[in-house]
Formats: sequence, C-alpha cells, structure tokens
Amino acid sequence: MKNYRLEALLLAVGLTLVGFFVYLGFADVASASRDRHVSVRGLAEREVQADHVIWPLVYKTSGNDMQALYTQIRTVNGQIISFLQKNGIAAKDITTGAPQMQDLYADRYASSDVKKRDRYNVTSIITVSSDDVDRVRNLIPRVGELLQQGIVISANDYSTEVQYEFRSLNKIKPAMIEEATRNAREAADKFAKDSDSKLGKIKTAQQGLFSIENRDQYTPHIKTVRVVTSIDYYLES
Repeated sequence: MKNYRLEALLLAVGLTLVGFFVYLGFADVASASRDRHVSVRGLAEREVQADHVIWPLVYKTSGNDMQALYTQIRTVNGQIISFLQKNGIAAKDITTGAPQMQDLYADRYASSDVKKRDRYNVTSIITVSSDDVDRVRNLIPRVGELLQQGIVISANDYSTEVQYEFRSLNKIKPAMIEEATRNAREAADKFAKDSDSKLGKIKTAQQGLFSIENRDQYTPHIKTVRVVTSIDYYLES
C-alpha cells in the first residue's frame, strides 16, 4: 500500500515536471518568435531657400582725435543707412551698433614703435536682418558704390560674414517625418520579403534630429534639410 502511494506520488510529480518543461519550451519558442525584428532607417531630405538673411556692414577707421573719430563714424553710418534705405531695405531691418574703440597706447603688449601710428582704432557695425533675402542678395554686390563716397566696407573678416537662415522648419517637419517613416517601412517590407517573413508591428521608433546645412560653399542661401527616422519592426513567420 505504501509503495503504491509512493509510486503515484512520483508519477504525479513527474507529470507535473514534464508539463512545466513543455510549457517552458513553448514559451521559449514564442519568445524567440516575438524577438525576431529588423532595424531600419528612413531618410527624408529637402532643398529649401533661406528665408532670413543677416548682413553686417563693418566700417573701420583710425586717428588720434577721439572726438573727430566719433563725428566721422556718425557721418559714415548715416551715409550707409541712406544707401540701404534708398535700395529698399526697411528701417526696422537696420540696426546700428555702438562704435568699438581700441586705444593702442593703452595696450601694454604693443610694440615699441606704437606711438608712430594712430592711437585709436574704431570699428562700427551696421547690421541688416531681413526676411527679404532676394533684395539683400541683390544689394550685397553693389556695396562697392559706397566707395564713391569714400566709404570702404571691410571684407574677408569673420565679423563681416553674411548669414543665411531657414526659419520655417516647423512648416515642413510633419511632411518630412511622414516621408522618413514611409521610407523606413519600405526598407523593412523589402527585408521581410527577402527573408520570407511577414512584417509585424513596430517594436521601437526613434526620430532623429533635423539638420539644416548649406547645400555647398558657393550657395549658402540654399539649404539642405535632413531627418533620419530609426524604426524596429517585429518579424513574423
């Protein structure tokens, strides 16, 4: 009687363990099936025109009479502003910065012959910040006309670099994200087809940052906008 009970108990335990291991086997298969996925990226790209321009006009002069230099700067600034407004630049788009003055005699690192030169260097910057990009672009090559008034605008200086910006990114963001997602889906579909699988639901998705760059060094007013979307899709048998 005791042996019968022991055998029955062992049989029950054995069946339970068999069932448990069978369950684990099915669970492992199901888990492996769920973990099959493909990682893809979708690119969207647009070529756009800059919709804002920042144009600094830098005028430099030097001398020994501080008051005379300030008077000269005010006169020149007025002539530059007059030139801009006569050519269609709105007053609200023109900003005049405070003159920057450097006293060379006060520079303790100056060379010993510094007093043979003008004592003061003065720099004045007038900045045009406008949404009328085409008008400003057409005017920039004509800045040499100021030479007729004895005004030399500095060039080949970092502070004189014209900056073109694209500020309407939010208007094209939704369409570009949709395009990038669609391109990622097409890549995943092709992979699934080539591997005799069926594309399942999205496992994870990550939208990359938008980048705005000059198309090339010669046309900074034309921008290339890019975004990359990374998506993981489940694969089904």
